[in-house]
Amino acid sequence: MKNLDFKQWFVDLKSRIRQSQLKAAIKVNDEMLRLYWDLGHDIVVRQMDAMWGSGFFAQLSKDLKAEFPDMQGFSATNLKYCKYFYQFYSQDKQIRQQLVDVIRHQVGDELQLTENKGNIIRQQVADEFKNSPLFLIPWGHHMYIIDKCKSVQEALFYVQKTIKNGWSRAMLMNFIEADLYQSQGKSINNFDRLLPDVQSDLAKEMLKDPYNFGFLTMTED
Repeated sequence: MKNLDFKQWFVDLKSRIRQSQLKAAIKVNDEMLRLYWDLGHDIVVRQMDAMWGSGFFAQLSKDLKAEFPDMQGFSATNLKYCKYFYQFYSQDKQIRQQLVDVIRHQVGDELQLTENKGNIIRQQVADEFKNSPLFLIPWGHHMYIIDKCKSVQEALFYVQKTIKNGWSRAMLMNFIEADLYQSQGKSINNFDRLLPDVQSDLAKEMLKDPYNFGFLTMTED
């Protein structure tokens, strides 16, 4: 069609479709990572692997795959990463100490922290992070960040940079290997809650993320 009004409307329509695709992918990714976070929380707080031994992850993987045969993400390795995901961010000493101080202020300086109260602290940290942009980047990015970063602050630096610049996993890996945190890193307290540009590498990767498709039990066809 040669009508200029139609052409302009069609260009706008394509942009809206891409935006809707990206928002849907981000929502799926968000829900999946929150499931992984909650699963990791349960494993850590209930000390499931310590209670049931080294075969716990293999057995849990087997049971989940039997119950959800079309859903990816339930390998023993991935379940361990769910634990690491929660454990890594909820065990930051500075954050935990701040929460300890708050609890001491509320119930008195004589408070003796027990393991049970430690679990309360971890839950408070979990609630803090549930509203964070941790859930705006793909799971594959998180696994690499957990493997390579030595502190929560360093990890959050790369999470923020990934969201702000729309990094693919390959770009993220390059900047971590180049140790960008040491040259630019600083304490991060807030995040930009903007969606990445629809043309960014991160957007394209999130739309094709195999974990998202597995979470939705979508087959190759």
